[in-house]
Formats: sequence, structure tokens, C-alpha cells
Amino acid sequence: MLSQQDMLEAERHGKQVRSIYVYEAPVRLWHWVNAACILVLAVTGYFIGLPLPTVPGEAAENFLLGYIRFTHFAAAHIFAVGLVGRAYWALVGNHHAKQIFRLPITNAQWWGEVFFELRWYLFLEKYPKKYVGHNPMAQLMMFFFFTLLAFGMLFTGFGLYSEGAGHGHWSDTLFGWVIPAVGGSMQLHSLHRLGMWIMMTFVAIHIYAAVREDIMSRQSLISTMISGWRMFKD
Repeated sequence: MLSQQDMLEAERHGKQVRSIYVYEAPVRLWHWVNAACILVLAVTGYFIGLPLPTVPGEAAENFLLGYIRFTHFAAAHIFAVGLVGRAYWALVGNHHAKQIFRLPITNAQWWGEVFFELRWYLFLEKYPKKYVGHNPMAQLMMFFFFTLLAFGMLFTGFGLYSEGAGHGHWSDTLFGWVIPAVGGSMQLHSLHRLGMWIMMTFVAIHIYAAVREDIMSRQSLISTMISGWRMFKD
């Protein structure tokens, strides 16, 4: 289902149009940097919460967990800057850049499309619909299981970071309140780790859905996030 802008673009080019420019360069760059950050954060975060039982050699000569924590913190800062930048681009970019930050919840037709896509994913619909940006079901899932969750991970993560950084550090000033707000450090650790597992589950489903749609819906998804152009197949 094309938006009004996309329909005008298609009409301007005539029936021969088989591709539409969807994702601008900043969105595509953020997507891949963000994916790398999530992978690094998940692996390092897992070992921070559940460290290796032992490492070879003298203890004084090992700094493995220190390196893991440094890598985690570095990726977290990149993730945070990228998320803020992505939120900014949702304000100044094209209408596709806004999708994961805004849901048209008052639009009855949109909800109908959400349930159609749910049936399609459950193999209850025979033919897919074609969309230029995210389909409504993907938009809904991205909003709740990435956008909101990402900001939740940012707040809980920097709340934990502030505990080690100490009073007066910028992280303590901005996020120190999170620890008492959730009932203590241990509860915050648990929430942050739960968020990691929810996000990794979503990532697995996201990759599966992208590959499935690329094959079954006769439109490009994966290559669109590389080139920016959505290709429609006959």
C-alpha cells in the first residue's frame, strides 16, 4: 500500500516504475551501525552478567572482564548517540524515517492492515500486499520492541553505569535516579538483562521476517537497507 507521496511519485514515472527510494543514507548507516552495536552489547553484556568461571595464567596478568566491560561501555555510547541521531532524523528526514517513532493508532484502516499482515505471517493469507516502507505489522513491532525498548535499555544501562561512575558524573546526574526508581541495583540489573533477551528475540524474528518477505512478498527488503531503493517484482 503506497502512501500519498509514493503514489504521486509512481504516477509521475508511469507504470514502468518498479522501484521507489525509501531509506535515506543516514537511516541506512544508522541501521547497520546499530545492528553491530546490538550484537556487541549482547555478547559482552551476557559475559558481564555471567562471567567466565576462570581464565588461564596469573590473576594479575589478566584483564579479560575489564576489556569486556570497556567494549560494552564503548558500544553503549555509540548506540546512545546513534539512537539520539536517529530520533533527530525522524524529525527532518522523509516520511519513512518517522515510521518507527510514530504509530497511526487512530487510523482504522491501518489496524486492518496490521491484522492482515498478522494473518500473512501466520500463513493464513495466500497473497501478500506490497508496501513501500515498513508494513503496518512491522511498524507496530519496531515501535514497541525496538524504539521503546532501546530507550529503556539506554536508561537502565546508563543507570547501572552511573553506579560505578560515582556521584557527580554526568551519568549520575542524568540517570542516577533510575536505580531508586526501580527499587535498587539488583532489580535494575535484572530489568536490563531481561531487556537484552527481549531485544535478541526480536532481532531473530526481525531477520527471519526480512528474509521471508524478501522471498515471498516479491519486493526487496534486505537490499533496500543497503541501496535505499525498494524493488518490486512481478
